[in-house]
Amino acid sequence: MRILLLGEFSHLHCTLAQGLRTLGHEVCVAASDSGWKRYPYDISLNRPTNSLTDGVLCLCRVLRHLPDFRGYDVVQLISPYFLRLRSERTLPVYRYLKRHNGKLFLGAFGTDYYYIRACMETDTFRYSDFKTGDVYRDTPFNRVTLDDWYRGGAARATRAIAETCDGIIACLWEYYVSYMLYFPDKTTFIPLPVDLRHISSRVRNIPNVMNLFIGIQKERSVLKGTDRMLPVLYEIERRYPEHCRVTRVENVPYLRYQQLLDDADVQLDQLYSYTPSMNSLLAMAKGVTVVGGGEPEPYQLLNETCLQPIVNVLPDEQDIYNKVEQLVLHPERIPDLSRQSIEYVARHHDAVEVARRYVQAWNGCR
Repeated sequence: MRILLLGEFSHLHCTLAQGLRTLGHEVCVAASDSGWKRYPYDISLNRPTNSLTDGVLCLCRVLRHLPDFRGYDVVQLISPYFLRLRSERTLPVYRYLKRHNGKLFLGAFGTDYYYIRACMETDTFRYSDFKTGDVYRDTPFNRVTLDDWYRGGAARATRAIAETCDGIIACLWEYYVSYMLYFPDKTTFIPLPVDLRHISSRVRNIPNVMNLFIGIQKERSVLKGTDRMLPVLYEIERRYPEHCRVTRVENVPYLRYQQLLDDADVQLDQLYSYTPSMNSLLAMAKGVTVVGGGEPEPYQLLNETCLQPIVNVLPDEQDIYNKVEQLVLHPERIPDLSRQSIEYVARHHDAVEVARRYVQAWNGCR
C-alpha cells in the first residue's frame, strides 16, 4: 500500500512508518519537526514559531506540497491538528485529502474535543487532565484548551473530521473509550508502536544509588503533571541523599533524550494518564521502571493479566511520594520490574506487529 502519515506527536507516526516499511509498504511522513524535539520526516511542513510570518510560510509549504498528497491508498491524520495551523483552517486541506485519496483515518492520539467532552460531561474517568472527581482543574493551560478544543474552532474541526472520516484509531485506553461513546462503529484501539530494533534493552541490577529520571516539556509541564512530580522527587532526594539522585531533563532533542534514559533506573511521566505514553514505553523497552499511568483498564483492554510492571500513581503528591519512597527503600524490586517492563513492551508494542494491526484496520474498513 501507499500510505501518507500527516503530522507528528511523540514520534508515533515516525515509528509506525518504520514498522510499515518493514512490512513492505511505501510510506511518507509529512510533518513539522516539533521544534526542539527534532523528529525526522520525509516532507517538511515546519513552522518554527507561532508568528504570523511563520504561519504564512507554513501555509505556503502545505499548498506547495498538496499535489504530493494525492493518490495514496491510506491517509492518516495525527489529530485534527495535523498541520501547524489552526484546526478549522485545515478543513479545506482535509477535504482535498479525502477527495484525492483512498481511505482517510483520524488518529485519536491526543487531547481533542471528544476526549475533553468525555472528561467534562461524563463520569468515564476517576481523574483526568481537566477534572479530579467533580473538581475542575482551573489552570491557564486548561482555560485556553477548553476555549479552542471544547467550545471553539478546533472543536468544530474535530467534529467535522470525525463525522466524515473512514475510521478512527485510538492509541490509549482514554482516547479509545472517549471516541467509543460517540463513534462505536468506526473506532479501533491499536497500541502505541515502539521500534525495538534500535533500542538497547538492559535489565537493571539493584541500584546502589537509584537514578530517578524526569523529562520536562516546559510548555506542557502542567498538562503532564511533571510540575507536581518534580518537587516530590526533590523532597525524596533531600531525605534519602545516599539512596537516590534526581536527573531532570528539559526540552532536549529526542535522540539525546533516549541517550540520557540509558542511565536511569526509574522514570516519572504522565501523572494524569491511565496508560503509558511513548516516552514511558521507550523507557520500559530500555528496562527502566516507570512511575506514572498504569491503571487496571489499559491492562484489561490488552488482556494482560501477568505483566503489570508500571508503578501507578494517582494525581496526589502524597501518593507519588509514598510510591517512589517505597522503590527507593526497596531497590531489590527494580530487577524484576525492569525485566517485566522489557517483556511487556515486546509483547504489546513491537512496531512491526503494531503496523500489522494498522494494516488490518485500514483494510477492514469499507
